Amino acid sequence: MINRIIIRIKVLQIVYAYYQKDSKDLASAENELMRSFQQTYDLYHYFFLLIILLTDAEQKRLDLLKHKYLPNQEDKQASDRLANNRFSAQVAENQTLQKFIHSHGMMWNDQDPDLIKKLLHQILDSEIYQTYLLSEDAYASDREFWRKVFKNILLTSERLKEIVNDQSIYIDDDFDIVGTFVLKSIKQFAPENGAEQALLPMFKDDADRAFAVHLLHRTILEQSDNEQWINKQIKNWEIDRIALIDLYIMQIAIAELKNFPSIPINVTLNEYIDLARYYSTPKSANFINGILDAVVSDMKKEGVLFK
Repeated sequence: MINRIIIRIKVLQIVYAYYQKDSKDLASAENELMRSFQQTYDLYHYFFLLIILLTDAEQKRLDLLKHKYLPNQEDKQASDRLANNRFSAQVAENQTLQKFIHSHGMMWNDQDPDLIKKLLHQILDSEIYQTYLLSEDAYASDREFWRKVFKNILLTSERLKEIVNDQSIYIDDDFDIVGTFVLKSIKQFAPENGAEQALLPMFKDDADRAFAVHLLHRTILEQSDNEQWINKQIKNWEIDRIALIDLYIMQIAIAELKNFPSIPINVTLNEYIDLARYYSTPKSANFINGILDAVVSDMKKEGVLFK
């Protein structure tokens, strides 16, 4: 799940925080990076737990209607399709999620006791739900219903975002980033996999984990040298006048250029220019593009860069 785009974002955030601290310790920075990855992966599971909680809430709502003293016609005709959703049932029995629940708990109910009830009402009042009731009563329809709910209701919920952002363990970007991976995972669910349906691993392989740690280490250990490469390209401009976020983006990019020969130069440059557009400004992206192009040219001339 955590790919190299996310890794670069996380390394940037950890590097930024690292240089704001009075006490600087490389081991602590690495631990914080790994903690950040784990918390992002936890959020991936918490999103799936919402499906379980919402389905359970719908079943409780229907149970209350059945025992209502004077149920009206609408109460009597309430559909049980959502409560009996096959995809929800498969998520609820998923072995990986069950292990996560036992070790982490539910989170959402603790933050806002009325959250699930409010989200459920929003779902039941939606056009997505009305369309679902008219669709074929089949697993594919059940799964597609939750994909649409997740994309159009849950991921657009400001209250959900507030809860995630209020948790100091999370960062603002995790909500949307992790949401895209949940949507991808929903599409991969198949009824024949039952409780053993695979969820995405934290890292695709050990190489990505190693890339993250090595990139963080080299960025911090080579800070002074990488600043010199940047200084050479700045004319009539003091380095302390550059926005810190722009400076750190360039330092990490240079560390990647120097230490990862298998990554093409244009891939590295494009990734960090995109980071600048997202975290800084369009002007910063153009500025960083010009500086890094010049740095690459100089590094090749001096025999530092061979790719």
